[in-house]
Amino acid sequence: MSGPTPGARPGIHTARLRLVLWDAATVAAIRSGERLADWHADFPREDDRGAAVLWREGDPWGPRSIVRSGAELVIGSIGFFGAPEPADDGVLEAEVGYGLVPQARGYGMATEALLALMGPVDAQGVRVRAGVAPTNRAGMRVAAKAGFTEIRGSDEGGRLVLVRPARG
Repeated sequence: MSGPTPGARPGIHTARLRLVLWDAATVAAIRSGERLADWHADFPREDDRGAAVLWREGDPWGPRSIVRSGAELVIGSIGFFGAPEPADDGVLEAEVGYGLVPQARGYGMATEALLALMGPVDAQGVRVRAGVAPTNRAGMRVAAKAGFTEIRGSDEGGRLVLVRPARG
């Protein structure tokens, strides 16, 4: 699901961002509360710490840092909650999560990151879902811009379950 990047950490590139698969050192720092030099002052967020629980070495479906190119600064994370699994209708489906530190919001970078992550997923014909709080208008806009066109209702946490149909 990804190609080579400088530093030998797999990544997906856009005009402004790199989506870098987490490695053991990144996850250890997030879990321990250590601060790495290339992290924004507000990273990791609570959601990032939650994503560290899902990490497995070398899993291309795992969490990734959203790195702002040029500044080489980690401003958030994006990734799946595991590899795709067949849904009730037999279509492979995976759940995605994404988020940025507050200072990075409002510049289209979450949309850019989500669309970049969808490219390899589309090639595999995977349908993607995301849970977004109904009060999170920005998160809803990001999902809509990335092609999440269906609403499945809400999950146990009250978040709307948005779905991006499989493409390919």
